[in-house]
Amino acid sequence: MRVLLVEDDPTLNRQLDMALQAAGYAVDVSTNGRDAWALGDAEDFDAVVLDLGLPQMDGLTVLKRWRAAGRSMPVLILTARDHWHEKVAGIDAGADDYLTKPFHTEELLARLRGLIRRASGHASPVLVCGPVELDTRSGRVTLDGQHLPLTSHEFKVLAYLMHHAGAVVSRTELTEHIYAQDFERDSNTIEVFVGRLRKKLPPDLIETVRGLGYRLAPPA
Repeated sequence: MRVLLVEDDPTLNRQLDMALQAAGYAVDVSTNGRDAWALGDAEDFDAVVLDLGLPQMDGLTVLKRWRAAGRSMPVLILTARDHWHEKVAGIDAGADDYLTKPFHTEELLARLRGLIRRASGHASPVLVCGPVELDTRSGRVTLDGQHLPLTSHEFKVLAYLMHHAGAVVSRTELTEHIYAQDFERDSNTIEVFVGRLRKKLPPDLIETVRGLGYRLAPPA
């Protein structure tokens, strides 16, 4: 899952970047509104963490422009404690949730997980596909109730497919959602990760849809 982090405070930016990466997200970072708007307009993100008090272009304007352009990724806005009017304006502009500073990083991660789940149609924090279960809170994957060890990239590919179970996902889409913008992307490596996953998962759980991509589907 790929997240855009927009925060101009260097310390908080660094702390959140590290926390998001540790939680398994591919993270793109911006420290001003103009660059954030351009990134969100050009790239596909599973969620955005957006501070409203930004230089060059305020977060509310960034959000309004995204929504006006049809960008529908979930957005979690960050506001100062005494700026209650920003929360109202942010929600009215199209934000999906808000968090008041100061906050615990664990709460931000929990809210982010919830936004991403709901955006892909999942209410439960545990994603299930046949005998495979992925707990989005802990990052633990089980097969028939037994822990399934995965590398970080295997987990990212499986997590994206689990969030979009039943849908056809192209190699390009997978590449765009498991790597940050500054990472050297190679869609051919997706085949490698899918191949490794297939050796660890039940046969035919990950289907190849010729010419289109992959589909995660529970056994008949």
